[in-house]
Amino acid sequence: MIRFVFVSVIIINIGFLYGQETANNNIAKQDYEYFLDFFTSRDTRVHKGALKYIEKNWTERFEIMAIESLYFLRSPSTSLQLLHILQKKTKKYYPRDFDAWYAHIWDKEPSYTSSYYTFKAILHKAIDSRFDTYFLDREQQSTIRLDEVRWGGVIQDGIPPLRNPKMIKAREATYLNDNDVVFGISVHGDTRAYPKRILAWHEMFTDQVGNTPVAGVYCTLCGTVILYNTEKDGVKYDLGTSGFLYRSNKLMYDQKTQSLWNTLWGKPVIGPLVGKGIELEYLSVVTTTWGAWKKLHPETTVLSKKTGHTRDYGEGVAYQDYFSTDKLMFTVPKKDNRLPNKQEILAIRLPSETDENIAISSKFLKRNPIYQGTIANKNFTVFTGKSGAHRVYFTNTIKFISYDIAIATDSNGNTWTLEEDHLKNIPTNNILKRLPTHNAFWFGYKAAFPKVTLVK
Repeated sequence: MIRFVFVSVIIINIGFLYGQETANNNIAKQDYEYFLDFFTSRDTRVHKGALKYIEKNWTERFEIMAIESLYFLRSPSTSLQLLHILQKKTKKYYPRDFDAWYAHIWDKEPSYTSSYYTFKAILHKAIDSRFDTYFLDREQQSTIRLDEVRWGGVIQDGIPPLRNPKMIKAREATYLNDNDVVFGISVHGDTRAYPKRILAWHEMFTDQVGNTPVAGVYCTLCGTVILYNTEKDGVKYDLGTSGFLYRSNKLMYDQKTQSLWNTLWGKPVIGPLVGKGIELEYLSVVTTTWGAWKKLHPETTVLSKKTGHTRDYGEGVAYQDYFSTDKLMFTVPKKDNRLPNKQEILAIRLPSETDENIAISSKFLKRNPIYQGTIANKNFTVFTGKSGAHRVYFTNTIKFISYDIAIATDSNGNTWTLEEDHLKNIPTNNILKRLPTHNAFWFGYKAAFPKVTLVK
């Protein structure tokens, strides 16, 4: 996500937006309102009064409101004075290094109170009138730290999802080169490819694939494309891009309740859907090349460039600078230097059966194109093709010794064909089921799953 330029002062009528009691002089002013004074008034005397109150009544819970105020403030004088107070009270001297300030906050237990939800709602409503719904009166409906939720720089669906996008036949996709990266899916025989060069501009698609309602969610910052079945227990969730991040991982929202959802968990984390036992089923996504995918699936359809949006869909154009270095755009609480931040891993988990979680370095898998492991006492085998595509199957006690494109041979000399949803023994028609997986950048996956086991 790319940060918008925020105007120096935004005038917000707090009383109008959140009830006249906040504007009633007979009601004591709340602490958070002094921070909002920087955005609700152009009067420098109001700013000075707010700064005086904040310094005199300083408490640890002010820290996050001061940091978020500084992030948006463009008044040099007010910013400098607020920064001076923050540095003096915390004895930390980071100037406007927001990664350092957030690291300071996240290195200790949260100190904010319920009023921080109101502050965050009002402050961000000035960016998008829908943003306040995410936070207002939701202090009892949250499973994540609110101070780890950061604005990503866009309004709701400001990075426009592709809704029921146009698909074309493989032979019509003349805009693609064989080496272009695509994300391949197959649901009940409906096989499709979504080029990275297009999806990186939209970060999400929603559609019916194989008569199944799905959302393909691409968090460009954490390098993850996950395909979710968006129907759970008879309820279909219409998902979109919220504009906010949690640990550098985009947060989705659902249109009906405006609850925020964690992309990697497939769960609502803030809002009325929290605590309802909702966890979306995720399906397999193969990161591969267009040439390898269409050779394996000549019947595939592929995303058309006619998306209804004007973008430069050239290979590698979107997020070129971000992908070219190991630097992060938004920091995370803890980094794990066992792998570079943006080194790709294959994520293996069975959330409905176990808390076990395995991340396998894609570089390791390229050196070991047949890798066998265990999760939830079930044996699996990862097959990695020359294009870097990973496919994982439950393989019981069967040991595989060779693999080439779509054919694998086990230790008994039996031949198997690799399909997108199963392995099939040619003579016996014995079937081994697919284990859903996806790729991710190491830093983002580790931030979402701190207890993950790394294989490298």
